[in-house]
Amino acid sequence: MRIAHLILTHGNPEHLHRLIKRLQHKNADFFIHVDLKTDINPFLHLENLGQVYFVRPRVNVYWGGYSIVEATLNGIDCLLQNKRYDYINLLSGQDYPLKDTYTIHKFLKDNPGKVFTEFQSIDNEWTEAIPRIKKYFLTDTPFIGSTFLANIISTLMPARKLPKGMVGVGRSQWFTMSTLHANNLVDYLLDYPEIQQYFKHTWGSDEFFFQTMIYNSDYKSDMVNNNLRYIDWSEGKASPKTLTIDDADKLLKSGKLFARKFDSKIDSKILDYLDEQAAIAVRNRPPEEEEED
Repeated sequence: MRIAHLILTHGNPEHLHRLIKRLQHKNADFFIHVDLKTDINPFLHLENLGQVYFVRPRVNVYWGGYSIVEATLNGIDCLLQNKRYDYINLLSGQDYPLKDTYTIHKFLKDNPGKVFTEFQSIDNEWTEAIPRIKKYFLTDTPFIGSTFLANIISTLMPARKLPKGMVGVGRSQWFTMSTLHANNLVDYLLDYPEIQQYFKHTWGSDEFFFQTMIYNSDYKSDMVNNNLRYIDWSEGKASPKTLTIDDADKLLKSGKLFARKFDSKIDSKILDYLDEQAAIAVRNRPPEEEEED
């Protein structure tokens, strides 16, 4: 079971170093996309950890823009050219594992050929996302008056429709995807470039691009409506809650493999605690199980 961890980041190289160290495995490589607006030099030492690669070309990433999808696709292109992987695991630079590395690899080995992601119907369940696909947005080309111009265009032009009669689904951008599906998706985009052109003028397309692409493919039945991440949106903000030691019990009982988001400057105790729990799991595991992996 070979895993390619694709990590999107724009800061905090210290946490990223800790994240990689926790996920290091003989059958795991790390592909890091650093936002083009961010100085990459503080991150370059991570290559010394081994099995770490930087995604190029880098992209100027804007919140809510298609640029997030573009950065992810660049990472997928990069890793597909590197080695053969069974799974691509998309992470942010503020994520952290809730399980030890052996458990993560074993779970994916026991569940081959799946797409673990979160998806709801935009038309019937996640209806607040309908304007994202029907209106025009210029999020990746910000300039004074760009929002005003986009609103005028949306008023004058007919409501937009997903290309090729697609059904829109989505929610959280994070996924763990078999490379079979990633290869199929990349090939499909090469054949139909108008699809990317459409999504470039949506808002928050990272939250529904990949789900919609696979949901409308021959591989819909491989989708599992579980992105394997614990994310707390209880604060009702545009960004999820920063997790602390007070969340430890919820994290361990969640059954998820990963969680976000963390910030050691706010609370490093939770990271220490998760490391301790992973170490306990390793100590309690029979040696023969480790050998199987």
